Amino acid sequence: MIEVHLYGRLRRIAAQTAATSDSVVRVPPEGADTVRAVAARLGIAEEELGSNLFVDGRYATLDSPVPDGARLGLFPHDMQLLYKWYFDSRTAGKVKS
Repeated sequence: MIEVHLYGRLRRIAAQTAATSDSVVRVPPEGADTVRAVAARLGIAEEELGSNLFVDGRYATLDSPVPDGARLGLFPHDMQLLYKWYFDSRTAGKVKS
């Protein structure tokens, strides 16, 4: 099972939508899942997603793999985090030096 943590306006998909609670949806894995594929199954359009995407706490891209048992964090486009500039998505979330 993939545990998807939703933030901002994406919380609408979860049962718990309050900002003070965890908005989590569990999604069964399907083959070689990517962030894009899981978001699409939840009905989230790519345009809604920001560039701050995380798989197991590591910075990810839409094409990053999402294995069974992973924790996926999705932020909407209007919640861009400034620290994203310190990460290089080409190196799987390692801090730029």
